[in-house]
Amino acid sequence: MNVSPDVERCPLTQHGIIAVPDHFMSSVEAIGENTLEVISPDHTRRVVAISGSPFLIGRGDETGNHLPLADPRISRQCAAIISNGQGCLLEDLGYRRGIFVNGKKVDHYVLANGDVITFGLEGSYEIVFRARQAEKSIEGMLTLIGGIAGVEAPTTGLGKLNLLLEATSLLHSDLPLESVLCTMLDHAISITQADRGLLLEANPSGVLHVRLARGKGGVESPTEGVAPSQTALRQAMAKQSSVITEDLSLADSDLQSAQSIVAQSLRAIIAIPLYSVLRAKSGDSAAASGRGHFLGVVYLDSRRATAFSKLDRQILDALATEAASILDNARLVERERQRQRMEQELNIARDIQQALLPHGFRDYPYFAVTGIHTPCHAVGGDYFDVFPMSEDRTAFLVADVSGKGIGAALLTTMLQGALSGMTIGSDPVVVFNHINRFLCEHAEVGRYATMFFGILDREGKLEFINAGHPSPLILRQGEVTELYSEGSFPVGLVPEANFTAATVNLQPSDTLVLFSDGVTEAMDPEEKLFGVPRLQTVLSGQHEVPLEELQKTILESVQAFTRGASQTDDITVLLIRYRAAALGAAS
Repeated sequence: MNVSPDVERCPLTQHGIIAVPDHFMSSVEAIGENTLEVISPDHTRRVVAISGSPFLIGRGDETGNHLPLADPRISRQCAAIISNGQGCLLEDLGYRRGIFVNGKKVDHYVLANGDVITFGLEGSYEIVFRARQAEKSIEGMLTLIGGIAGVEAPTTGLGKLNLLLEATSLLHSDLPLESVLCTMLDHAISITQADRGLLLEANPSGVLHVRLARGKGGVESPTEGVAPSQTALRQAMAKQSSVITEDLSLADSDLQSAQSIVAQSLRAIIAIPLYSVLRAKSGDSAAASGRGHFLGVVYLDSRRATAFSKLDRQILDALATEAASILDNARLVERERQRQRMEQELNIARDIQQALLPHGFRDYPYFAVTGIHTPCHAVGGDYFDVFPMSEDRTAFLVADVSGKGIGAALLTTMLQGALSGMTIGSDPVVVFNHINRFLCEHAEVGRYATMFFGILDREGKLEFINAGHPSPLILRQGEVTELYSEGSFPVGLVPEANFTAATVNLQPSDTLVLFSDGVTEAMDPEEKLFGVPRLQTVLSGQHEVPLEELQKTILESVQAFTRGASQTDDITVLLIRYRAAALGAAS
């Protein structure tokens, strides 16, 4: 049999599978090879072949792991898969949290297709075992055609198979999603000789809507007003398998009497339900049935009776699998493109946000200052600022907006503009009360912010407003105390809140340590908090240390405490060291 060069290059002819990028999942498994579907904490996916025995799983690849995982909470070598001709055995290598299969802790476990391996951690990896199996493959279809005699002319069978090959090859294309789906529907019409075809897509609630409508010869049809047989659709969804009716005059009474069938004089109907690739989880009813989530239905009908050979039905079965895979993977591709666009927008927002932060602090005659902001995502909800209000008075603040991402970044920018625009005659209390009322009146924004705002003058007088923010610490002669103990409300949370200012006098060489709760609420792998007492211990006795070195000490202490555990909050530190004007440039 001659196969075109394009088909020879296509991985379909090698293993009967569709090859997609590592972060996507094909709808059919490799023939003769056990694989693992690795689902990362960010929900990207890749497929890894179990290429040796023992097959080692653990953190990093420096210890020879065949499957290295980038989660610092996982042991360097935590599990192994030992395979032979009869199956695969999963072994726990002493991982302290335990290895789980389908939610149950195991020491030794013979893996079955669809088993989910986890590591007793929230937000970590999930690994789905895929056993070798003889799915309907393109090679199998070729064998089937070669072995069928007298059913259909070989040329006709090969022609239909070529359509199927073309359809599956779309998985490798860069065509837009709509083009891929239209071509798949056109192929379905060609294979079945139907008058029209519809692709009905399911929303998250399982309700179907017509996404595409096509006629013979690749003619596009309007999606409005089409009337597929609801009875046939319900039967296909209830059976979770294809409904193929060659002659409706011989069908069951429900189909014969269906209003849409009678009104349109339909004689043949095909309804093929589409399901995603199985992503099994413990207790998942879909996993128990061997199916993923419901995607939609390919629907075809004709005004004339027809007949389908055994080969036709086999091709329709294979087409249903490939159509579901294309729809599922195309959705994943589209989501990946959306993710990339969002990442690009986040990078732009991050650059803008970082540009608005103070850089290269100017030299103030009566205090020294340094600060740093480290977002846990591309853009964060923390920010700080330092700006002069006159020659003898300088304002500074630290703020923490609820939430993360672009929404939080937008509010930080608004707050920064509102506060940095204060002039010498502005009353900070009036400004804070106005911001609070404004945010509360626009509750649909759904954001609030904790803030500490201070104004330091040449004589060491510090006037400040606390809006629900953690109290700054004062480092004085080696001892550390909190600036205040009473609490208050964040801005944008309580409409009736009235903010007031307090005053304290700083002494020469006093260091004011301002921070966001990303510092004190940083967690170690056991989920213990860094805490204010630990920060006070780090600062104790450091009153003569230069500010940049003190800032570095704080950050390194937090990093050492967390021991690589992922964090969920931004880290912001602002250090102010008061010095009387007569002290000159000493810091």
